[in-house]
Amino acid sequence: MWRNVASNAFSFLVVILFLLGGIIIWGQSTYKAEGPLENAICLQVKPGSNMRRVSQDLAEQGAVSSAAIFRMGADYEEKTSQLKAGSFLVEAGTSMSDIVETVTKGGASTCGTEVVYRIGVNRVSVQVRELDPVSNRFEERAEFVPGTDEVPEVYVETKAQADTRFRIALAEGVTSWQVVNAMQAMDVLEGEAGEVPAEGTLAPDSYEVRPGDGRASVLERMAAAQQARIAEAWEARDPDLPIESPEELLTLASIVEKETGVAAERRQVAAVFVNRLNQGMRLQTDPTVIYGITKGEGVLGRGLRRSELRAETPWNTYVINGLPPTPIANPGRASLMAAAQPDESEFIFFVADGTGGHAFAKTLAEHNENVARWRQIEAERAAAQSEETTSGSGN
Repeated sequence: MWRNVASNAFSFLVVILFLLGGIIIWGQSTYKAEGPLENAICLQVKPGSNMRRVSQDLAEQGAVSSAAIFRMGADYEEKTSQLKAGSFLVEAGTSMSDIVETVTKGGASTCGTEVVYRIGVNRVSVQVRELDPVSNRFEERAEFVPGTDEVPEVYVETKAQADTRFRIALAEGVTSWQVVNAMQAMDVLEGEAGEVPAEGTLAPDSYEVRPGDGRASVLERMAAAQQARIAEAWEARDPDLPIESPEELLTLASIVEKETGVAAERRQVAAVFVNRLNQGMRLQTDPTVIYGITKGEGVLGRGLRRSELRAETPWNTYVINGLPPTPIANPGRASLMAAAQPDESEFIFFVADGTGGHAFAKTLAEHNENVARWRQIEAERAAAQSEETTSGSGN
């Protein structure tokens, strides 16, 4: 009798273990399988939250099929204690395993609201925008010019939120003075910036910052990034360039940067200047004249006068031979590579063509024809503008 009871008990235990094993396998499969979420969401994990609250939030939003399996999976992977606060983008169909990885790996928000401090050549602005997780596109909530516009309430509210991301976006062609001047007004940063970095030594890019970051440390990051780009371009340079050092390459790249905003033209523009250097011709480029006037401290805001084209400054390439003594702006990676690897061409002239780009020429006669066409375009535009002004002032 006892033998039968023991046999039955053993059989029952085997069945229980078999069922338990099946449940574990099913749970593991569910934990790693594609999730039920149909549209991407932005998951907010508040400071002080825990994995139970996160799992419940995910279940309510339809991102996980089981809050319990989500928590057990996180426990099994020993990641429960690694939960980070922030706003995290959860794509449609993301598995529980991948969601756990997202909310525990680094703590950097990947969605939600962000504040972008944009440092442009002609304008500094602050933009508050929010990522739409479905379209994966940012929607602007507010934009203002610091020191000029009234600070919107949404900026104050967003800045105070714990999961807000902050970025500084440097446009290609800004000067070091413009960067430092703009950063001094950013209330998210602390400390003094120190001396204005040498012209050209800051990399135009987007930099994520945190409230309380030091201005000097952010500038160091920008400088380190630019130094790496300069080294990369110098290493990849054409061997027959009339350039003797990385500093000269940086100077040439800054001139290319200021001469054209058309990406496809950068290597052509660089080729013109290289051809001129090889032939002993002066570069004769207006941006260097402007830099000699402003020293990079602000925008000239008007056309150049003939007297300024003739005035002697260290940067006026209508007067000096070769390259100016320093860069005239902070060039981006594309301009650095254009200066290092210019097109092979015989062009030694270029002028605006009315489309935002330039017309290139090999001879002075061709160049004069291009200049005449540009003057005609300028005259037609001025006449059209005058006509609009006259018609707009009538009764």
